Amino acid sequence: MTLLREGERLDDLNRNGLQIIQNPSKFCFGMDAVLLSGFARAGKGDLVADLGTGTGIIPILMSAKTEAAHLTGLEIQAESADMARRSVAYNHLEEKISIEEGDIKEASRLLGAASFDVVTSNPPYMEYTGGLKNPELPKAIARHEVLCSLEDVVREASRLLKTGGHFFMVHRPFRLVEIFEVMTRYHLEPKRMKMVHPFADREANMVLVEGVRGGRPMLKVEKPLIVYEKPGVYMPEIYDIYGY
Repeated sequence: MTLLREGERLDDLNRNGLQIIQNPSKFCFGMDAVLLSGFARAGKGDLVADLGTGTGIIPILMSAKTEAAHLTGLEIQAESADMARRSVAYNHLEEKISIEEGDIKEASRLLGAASFDVVTSNPPYMEYTGGLKNPELPKAIARHEVLCSLEDVVREASRLLKTGGHFFMVHRPFRLVEIFEVMTRYHLEPKRMKMVHPFADREANMVLVEGVRGGRPMLKVEKPLIVYEKPGVYMPEIYDIYGY
């Protein structure tokens, strides 16, 4: 298996010697994926599914941060799925992580309904209104709901989870009302929420949400996460999440 192809690079994840293959001209994972990997929880022996895994960043990080028994990444873009598989092989994680190529809208059929203890997703944030010049490009697909909607992600997460299973997602605060409405409609009770602010005096630009399949109503709003102490300098909690 050829490790790197034209335009690709190998990035250090600062965690257990793990590295990941990325292509900057296509799409690279962002802070949102790293923060989600730190917010999500998986217990010993848990089976985890990551919807829209991209190049596999969340399963790879969670393999080091949790005691999950196995993690499955689902990705619709063949090129990203191929990079994810090569990263898994490079890190010798083939027995712990599998990458499946397929559509989020078919996740429960492809991976098995009620088969997982934990589902994670860093889905596209922006609704697609048809105005994109090149909606088929990887960056457009990753950022806009071209191939799947918020409802698709939440519906399939709910179907994949066992009763009492946990769903973890990172999204944008401006869609929070919609997020909660869709989650409750699909029996994923919002249980935990953390706002992420770029600076202490700026409004939140990300939100981390946890829901429980068939859970009882009770939402815990956690202390906000502040990313930067000052321009170019992360807060200590961010360094901890990144593993620096």
